[in-house]
Amino acid sequence: MSVLVVGLSHRTAPVALLERVSVSGDRLAKLLHDVHGAACVAEVMVVSTCNRVEVYAVVDRFHAAVNEISELLSVHSGVPKEQLSSHLYVHYEDQAVEHLFSVGAGLDSMVVGEGQILGQVRQALRLGQERGTLGATLNELVQQALRVGKRAHAETGIDRAGASLVGVGLTLAERTLGQVRGRRALVVGAGSMSALSAATLQRAGVSDIVVVNRTHERAVRLAQTVGGRAAPFSDLAAELAEADLVISCTGATDVVITADMVTPREMFLLDLALPHDVDPAVRLLPGVTLVDLESMQEGGAETGADDGGRVEAVAAVRGIVAEEVAAYLTAERAARVTPTVVALRSKAAEVVEAELARLVARVPEVEGRVRDEVTQTVRRVVDKLLHEPTVRVKQLAESPAGDHYAEALRELFNLNPRVPDAVRRVETIDMEVDR
Repeated sequence: MSVLVVGLSHRTAPVALLERVSVSGDRLAKLLHDVHGAACVAEVMVVSTCNRVEVYAVVDRFHAAVNEISELLSVHSGVPKEQLSSHLYVHYEDQAVEHLFSVGAGLDSMVVGEGQILGQVRQALRLGQERGTLGATLNELVQQALRVGKRAHAETGIDRAGASLVGVGLTLAERTLGQVRGRRALVVGAGSMSALSAATLQRAGVSDIVVVNRTHERAVRLAQTVGGRAAPFSDLAAELAEADLVISCTGATDVVITADMVTPREMFLLDLALPHDVDPAVRLLPGVTLVDLESMQEGGAETGADDGGRVEAVAAVRGIVAEEVAAYLTAERAARVTPTVVALRSKAAEVVEAELARLVARVPEVEGRVRDEVTQTVRRVVDKLLHEPTVRVKQLAESPAGDHYAEALRELFNLNPRVPDAVRRVETIDMEVDR
């Protein structure tokens, strides 16, 4: 079984296509269920954000899994497979591990170094755990990716070098409005991105923050965290008329802010939703500036600000990712050979027990201390004979072609690494030999 990634992101697809493929809520749960139900898939997790839709799976057949996952992405999005395929990327085995670690570290984000992706990967992990689509392989891999991401942020300046999308949006807003301090800001939505937006506005010195959300209680809770106020969703048009800066990120499937709701004047709107919250026709209104994910993608999410050590920070994070990938793959290859080693020792134990039983049957007069000494001696001899090859095969397994050594061992000794009781028998043998 191997790890496979099939997905598309801001690097390979336009925002309009990402909008169509992006899934959340019940649709995300259904996609998880359907991919997990594929015959060639044992485990699956889906990361779906405004910048990427990626399926991580543990599979036993590469081509069959790629075809099946691509087909399901097409079915769930309504995008024809032939149109979708040209934007998909595929990573397998070692490359899949490297890709996930890079994603977790923020190297693959639209704004390099942004930390929000860690929360999004953690959320995908939690959903897979809740839905029962994760097993030991993906669970361990994703947990390690989260640790790599935390390490990257803790040990480098990637946090300072790479701003969040909200931070980049505010920089663009200041180009239009000048200082945002003293301006009135409106946040539409009350989810995680809206919470990040409100907190960023507060740190930027915006003291007049209004939150509007369909569920008013959530708007109240978010507004309280930043010293702002909440307004009913029915007052959205009225609040738009008073706002200088608007950040919208809801989970709506239709446009939330239409052109006729916006008064032509100096105003900046940042649409971080996928699909769009703001009607693109708003751009035609005099004085109104609209920035959305598509325009940020086209502009490369650059602010024009000083590099701030970005190059050095990115290089440092790449070094951390390379180190962590090597360590993970080494440990994973060593773990792969363990069932074969267990099976070898289990088979040896069976031979020893059978021969000792045969000895007792043929020479029943051997009893007491002599019998115990013979038993221990035979077991020690077998254990010493197996020690060197088992240690060596574990060492060799850490190399890229390590699986071949374990395979040779299985062929030579006709081993079955999937014997259910093998581990328990070997642990018992170890305990007896130690005594």
